[in-house]
Amino acid sequence: MRIGIVGGPNSGKTTIFNALTRSATAATAYSSGQLEVHTAVVDVPDPRLSFLAQMFAPRKAVYAQVTYNDIAGLTGGIGKEGQIRGPLLNAIAANDALLLVARAFRDPNVPHPNDSVDPGADFAAMETEFLLNDMVTIEGRLERIAAQRSRGPVEERQRLAHEEALLTRLYPLLEEGAPLKEATLSAGEKKLLGGFGFLSLKPVLRVVNAGDEDDEDMFSHCLNEGTFFLRGRLEAEIALMTPEEAAEFLVGFGIAEQGLNRAIRRCYQLLGLLSFFTIGDNEVRSWAVGAGSTAPEAAGIVHTDMQRGFIRAETVHFDSLKDAGNMAAARNQGLLRLEGKEYVVQDGDILNFRFNV
Repeated sequence: MRIGIVGGPNSGKTTIFNALTRSATAATAYSSGQLEVHTAVVDVPDPRLSFLAQMFAPRKAVYAQVTYNDIAGLTGGIGKEGQIRGPLLNAIAANDALLLVARAFRDPNVPHPNDSVDPGADFAAMETEFLLNDMVTIEGRLERIAAQRSRGPVEERQRLAHEEALLTRLYPLLEEGAPLKEATLSAGEKKLLGGFGFLSLKPVLRVVNAGDEDDEDMFSHCLNEGTFFLRGRLEAEIALMTPEEAAEFLVGFGIAEQGLNRAIRRCYQLLGLLSFFTIGDNEVRSWAVGAGSTAPEAAGIVHTDMQRGFIRAETVHFDSLKDAGNMAAARNQGLLRLEGKEYVVQDGDILNFRFNV
């Protein structure tokens, strides 16, 4: 799971990156065509894995992970028209989802590019920039298709015609100000669009980067299901503290749960992910898989050979195992099941894949 952190100049997105990754990275700017991307890999906290590690005492416990990419600020001024190009576009498009950071903190020493702190307007401007970028991409591709569609073998002309029809259908959606992720697309159409790097096709979580003393009620006008409130500088400081110190500060500032944990959970929801577990003598491990995935698809995340030679999956749910007390008791109580290729993996499943290649 790769999450790109994107924002305008002086939005504090590197501070958000530090808060979510326990880093102490200094902010950098994108200038003269030089792009620096800060990257950090973070374990996905899951108390269920800790419980399994205590029960089975393996050599190690391996958590599912999320990779955060702190991408240099959008240039050219938030909201100004123009395509996002080159390294910046590639860095943004390489992610599975995006965290859009808008500034809500007020600091006279850090000027806002638009001379006005308005996170709602900044979110709208960034997402409009994504729409315009996708429109330019479609226009360019349609021009190339028009030059190629009368040449080549029949199969290639048919493929181009299908692509042209899809892009032509999607373009008016962008003109109306709607992102591509709102379009109804088949699995095949999603696969076809995957190579274009469309920015408005990506899931987005908007982060309101507020000041230390700010309250969510101050920004109720721009907070909704897809928006995440975070006191970035405060959370970045807490992220570097010991657990004991952090707990004291969280209570003092009325923060129920540290931002890095809340952000990962929201990213899971955003991407429609759930966790399953595998158990062995050497390790217990949690894995992320898309909701609705079948047992063979989950096996493929562990190893491609497991999916290719999938026979069955022996499974017990974490809650059932915990209630039983150990694996032998769960087996005796009939809680372990053998599931076939059509089985849809559930969050908290413990899976042992049987395969043959």
